[in-house]
Amino acid sequence: MKRVALLALLFASGAIAQTRHNTNAPIDFGADTIELQDRANRAVLSGNVAVRQAEMSLNAARMTVSYTGQVVGGNPQVSRLDAAGGVVVRRPDQTARSQYAVYDLNRRIITMVGAVSLTQGANTVNGGRLTINLDTGRAVIDGSSVRGGTGAGNVTTAPSGRVTGTFSVPNRD
Repeated sequence: MKRVALLALLFASGAIAQTRHNTNAPIDFGADTIELQDRANRAVLSGNVAVRQAEMSLNAARMTVSYTGQVVGGNPQVSRLDAAGGVVVRRPDQTARSQYAVYDLNRRIITMVGAVSLTQGANTVNGGRLTINLDTGRAVIDGSSVRGGTGAGNVTTAPSGRVTGTFSVPNRD
C-alpha cells in the first residue's frame, strides 16, 4: 500500500504529468503517400507519417485520419487520428511510445496501446495502455495489453498486469 501511495504522490507532483495542449491548433502532416477516401470521410497516410499540432508531434508508419463530413471555412473537420506501427508522441519534455494510438479530437484524449513507454527526463513508466487527457494533463498507464488489434474485445490484461518504471531522485549531498 505504501508503494501505491508513493506512486500517487509522484504522479500528483508532476513527475510524469502532461500539460494542457491546444487542441484547436491546425494539424500539419507529411507522409510518403496519402489516399483520400472522400465517400468514407477519411484519408490514409502511410510511410514515415509525421503529424504536428501546436507543440505536439505524432509519428507512425501508418495513420488513418477520419473527418466528420462537415466543412468549415473550406476545411474538413478532423475528428480522429488512428496510428499504427512504431507510434511516437512527443510533447515538450515528454515522449510516449507504443504500437498503436488513437487521438480522439472531440474528446481531446490520446489512447496508446501495446508496449507503452512514457518518458520525462530520467523518469520512465512502462505498461500496456496509456491514456492522456489533453485538457487536464492527466496521464494514466495500466497493465493492459493488445491482442490482435485495437477493436472492441481485443484489449486484455497483460500476464503480469503490472506497470513498471524508474523515477529519478534528487542528488542529496
